[in-house]
Amino acid sequence: MVGGFDQTNLLISIALVMILMIVSRIRKILNEAGTWAAAILGLGVAIGGHWTWLFILLAFLSAGFFVTRWRYDEKRAMGFNEGEDGERDWTNVVANGGVPLLISLYAFVTKDWENLLPIFAASVAVATSDTFASEIGCLDKRVYMITTMKKCEPGLNGGFSPNGQMAALAGALLISLVATGLGWLIGAEALSKPIEFIVSITIIGFLGCQIDSVLGAVLENRGYIGKGTVNTIAIASGTVIACYFYPIIAF
Repeated sequence: MVGGFDQTNLLISIALVMILMIVSRIRKILNEAGTWAAAILGLGVAIGGHWTWLFILLAFLSAGFFVTRWRYDEKRAMGFNEGEDGERDWTNVVANGGVPLLISLYAFVTKDWENLLPIFAASVAVATSDTFASEIGCLDKRVYMITTMKKCEPGLNGGFSPNGQMAALAGALLISLVATGLGWLIGAEALSKPIEFIVSITIIGFLGCQIDSVLGAVLENRGYIGKGTVNTIAIASGTVIACYFYPIIAF
C-alpha cells in the first residue's frame, strides 16, 4: 500500500472527491458548507493516507445518509430529523472526519500506511456505529439510560435501545467488511488475517459507540460539551483502543 503523493493515489483520490461533491449536492447528503468541508477533508484523508481510506469514509457517509433518511417522516414528526431533508453540515463532517484525517496525516508523515489501516478503519467504524445507533434506535421506544439502566425517553443523550444496539453492531461490521474488501483489493498486509481484522474492528466500533452514549449521558446532558465534541471524543477513544489493543482477538 503506497499513499501520499503517489500518482495513482492522487488521480483516484481527486476523482473520488469530485464524485463526492456531485452526488452530495444532487442527493442532498450534505449542505453546501458540508460538501466543501467533506471535499477538503476527504482530499486530506486520501492524500495523507490512501484512496481506499477515502472510500471507507465515503462508505460511512453513504450508509449514514441511508439510515438518516430511513423512516424520515416519523423522525421529523418526533423532532429527531437532521436538517430539512436529512442533509448534514460542516460541523458534522468535522466531528466525524476530524480524527480519521489526523490519522491520515500521521500516516503521511510516517509513511506507515500498512499498520495504520486498522487504526483508521476503527475510527470510521466508531462513527458509523454511532450514526446507525442514533438514526435507527431513536424510533425504538424501549430506551434505557446507559448510566443507570433505567427507562428513559427516546432521543435522550445516553439512551440505548435493543434496535439501536443491533444497528450499532451492524454499522461497525459494515465498515470492517468494506475495509476488508478494499484491503484485499490492494493486497494490504493488515488483511493477512481477515477474520481477526473484521471481528476486531467491529468490536472496537461498537465499544466506541458505547463510549459516545456514556459521554452523552454524563457530559452532554449537563451542557458541558456539545454533540460534535462527544462524537469526536468517542471516535478518538476508539482510535486509542485500536492503537493499544488491536487485534482484540488473535488467532
